[in-house]
Amino acid sequence: METILEQFFNISPNIQILLTDIAVVIIVLGISYFILKIVKNLLFRQLRKITRQTETDLDDQIIEIVNKHIIPIGYFIICYLTFKEFQINETILGLSETFFSIAITFCTSRFLVDLSRVVVKFYSKKYHYSNSIIEKNINALFPAIRVLIWTLAGIFVISNLGFDIAAIIAGLGIGGVAIALAAQGILQDLFSYFAILFDRPFEISDLVSVDDFTGYVQHIGIKTTRIKALTGEELILANTDLTNSRLRNYKRMQSRQARIKLGIIYETDNSLLPKIPEIIERALESLDNITFDIAYFSGFGDFSLNYEVIYFVHSNNELKMYRKTQHEVNLAIKFAFAEAGIKFAYPTALHYINQINQ
Repeated sequence: METILEQFFNISPNIQILLTDIAVVIIVLGISYFILKIVKNLLFRQLRKITRQTETDLDDQIIEIVNKHIIPIGYFIICYLTFKEFQINETILGLSETFFSIAITFCTSRFLVDLSRVVVKFYSKKYHYSNSIIEKNINALFPAIRVLIWTLAGIFVISNLGFDIAAIIAGLGIGGVAIALAAQGILQDLFSYFAILFDRPFEISDLVSVDDFTGYVQHIGIKTTRIKALTGEELILANTDLTNSRLRNYKRMQSRQARIKLGIIYETDNSLLPKIPEIIERALESLDNITFDIAYFSGFGDFSLNYEVIYFVHSNNELKMYRKTQHEVNLAIKFAFAEAGIKFAYPTALHYINQINQ
């Protein structure tokens, strides 16, 4: 080989040796690639036959992921070992080792990310029909696993490049304090997001009430949560505000208590007063989606005898159904009172005039 190069090219012996080594490396890598591909095809053909006999599809997905990444990882490893065995220029050898080390780390990280995604998705799917909350919590683990894998890969690459990891971490620790102070609000919202994600105080489409605002949850983000208010506007609330406030979730109610306060005139016949709770109960018994609880004489008002009616509406978070039921209850009481001759009170004033004899 060296004689042929010397005849065709008038070059120095060192360059001839270098070109010879490069040619040998290329030939070895080419042969290794075809051997690796043949072995992979034979091996995975047998593995697919075995996995077809199993009931679960997890092993099939893992086989496909390994099949996707085995050639790049295996080939970069062969390149790395080949360059180490041949006496190539030290500068080229150092650069090639660094390049192949980064490439192997990158391909391995991609393989681990794809593998973790398949495993997490497989286990979360088990709870798809039984418990959607557990399913969402398991799926939420994947972003954290992906960040962890790429973080470790970055640390490994930086270490191979010759940097002192301990010094970098110490520097990040000092700078991290300043960053944490500057981004304190963002970090609080981020931790609140994970609290909402795993504790599940509410979910998308739930009817919730926060302070004086009531609406349906539309989106749960890393920093903010969006709620479509009943009045039409979109409310954008920080996650920290939601986790620190007293939030009402109407979706998880089996029934909702409703109260009505009624006032009748003082001139009502005394014989009717004890019968009023029974009149109200009979009027509400025929209505759907409600359960009557109690009606009672609650007190004396300025211009009325006051009664209070308590009943339960079986509407969960269906606000439209709740309001429709209120409408039907009010009509039923109004018609029952009209039939019984009971009059509702309204603000009145009586003026007494005494005649003065002159």
